[in-house]
Amino acid sequence: MSDGGRESEGGEEEVRGARRIPGPRGAADDLDLESVPLPPLPPAGPAAPDEAVPEQSVPEPSVPEPDPPEIPEAEPVAEAGPEPVAGHGPEPVAEPGNEPGAEQVAWHGPEPMAEHASEPASESASAHGSDPTAGPEPATPEPLEPLMTSAPRLPHRVLKALLGAWALSACSAEETAAVEDHLTACAPCADEALRLRDAVGLLHTDGSLDLDPTLRSRVIDGCLGRRPARIPVPEWAAPYDAETARLDALLRDIGDSEWHAPVRLRWFEEEREVSRRTTVAGVIAHLTAVDGLLSAALGLDDPLGDSAPLDPAERTETYWSSAHRPPTRAVREPWRAQSHELIRTASFAGRNVAETSVSYGAFALPLQDAVLDRAFECWVHGGDIADAVDYPYRAPSAAHLHRMIDLAARMLPAAVAGRRRAGLAGPAKDLVTAGAPGRSVHLEIEGHGGGDWYIALDSPAAVGSPDRAVAQVALDGVEFCRLVAGHISPVEAAAGQEGDREAIRDVLFATAALSRL
Repeated sequence: MSDGGRESEGGEEEVRGARRIPGPRGAADDLDLESVPLPPLPPAGPAAPDEAVPEQSVPEPSVPEPDPPEIPEAEPVAEAGPEPVAGHGPEPVAEPGNEPGAEQVAWHGPEPMAEHASEPASESASAHGSDPTAGPEPATPEPLEPLMTSAPRLPHRVLKALLGAWALSACSAEETAAVEDHLTACAPCADEALRLRDAVGLLHTDGSLDLDPTLRSRVIDGCLGRRPARIPVPEWAAPYDAETARLDALLRDIGDSEWHAPVRLRWFEEEREVSRRTTVAGVIAHLTAVDGLLSAALGLDDPLGDSAPLDPAERTETYWSSAHRPPTRAVREPWRAQSHELIRTASFAGRNVAETSVSYGAFALPLQDAVLDRAFECWVHGGDIADAVDYPYRAPSAAHLHRMIDLAARMLPAAVAGRRRAGLAGPAKDLVTAGAPGRSVHLEIEGHGGGDWYIALDSPAAVGSPDRAVAQVALDGVEFCRLVAGHISPVEAAAGQEGDREAIRDVLFATAALSRL
């Protein structure tokens, strides 16, 4: 052994069969490997038996190292030098004095790349079991990271800015996944996303964008539920209040030219249908003229004056003829102010005013029924205007429609008796005293606002009774109201009939006879 513990060249005191422990190496950043020349490679072929195999490692610092202990199978000490390439083990140690073939090399795994490059071609090929011309064996690849399956993490401000595009389904697949993952953890963004998605639904809807006709009544009910009105609108005036408001909303939406759109008013007289041609403005003038009957009954100013006729048709003709030019949209404001004044006056008047008589010329009605009659007319003519200007218009609420059907059913016995006096209905078959049950027709109204009514046939003073029912007729609620308005024929109205055919015919034609201009 020479100084520094290195093996002398061809020395006789050489220790054979002992594994060498490499000395400490400097840090990677302290040694410039490119500036260190590599030792020359030996020529190909077997080496001389007594010739020492040159070391192929990087020259070590001149730090003396102790003689290695004679431990046959000692484990190698971890080096402090640069980390080996992934997948390579410690360098192989050659036993001195043997041939450098594969049989004489203790193989402990793949060699470091620097040392492997310095081996002879034949030795490398025999050690790896491959063609010498194939070059060094590639390093074992590192296991690949699993592919990303979750949504990419984006900042909150970016995800919030993507909500609009997400609602429109304009995001990419990665952005959509990121936004939806974010919505599960961020409540404010989730609420905003719901609002945007609802707004997008309005852009693609096939339905009407017009407000629900019951919206006004629901808003008023909600307001009154929080703070009841000091002077509430009477219950019997609520249908008129709702229908005038709906018609006023329709009139507010139409243009100036649509006020002159043609409208055909229809009703029945005796056995035939009658019609009258007018305009949208003319219909509002007609409503103003007939509502004046209620204004006179409440002590308000009649728009036609004190000497105006009482019959609704005559009042309408008088009002139309007094105008110097065809009515225009200027008629809306007087009609609207008059309806508000009627409701306000009825509300302040109290309960006693409900029984005030309102004369229609040929007949009279209590104020509470007259107001309900005007609500019915307002709905019917509102539908006429809506048809003329192609505007959606729904039926009244179920509660209000039920009250309108009830008013018509209560007026039917007198209408049947009037047609009988005119020779248009069959004779009475079983006269009874006033207030006693008599022959009746069961009127079954189905659907919206429906119910059951029993119409007395032989006398207006008789009481309808299910025990004395001789026939039954079934109609839809809206169809029955259209029959009352004279918009459909009595023959086409009934959905179902059973029993006395003559009694059914008398009731259906009497229902159509309730219509008027």
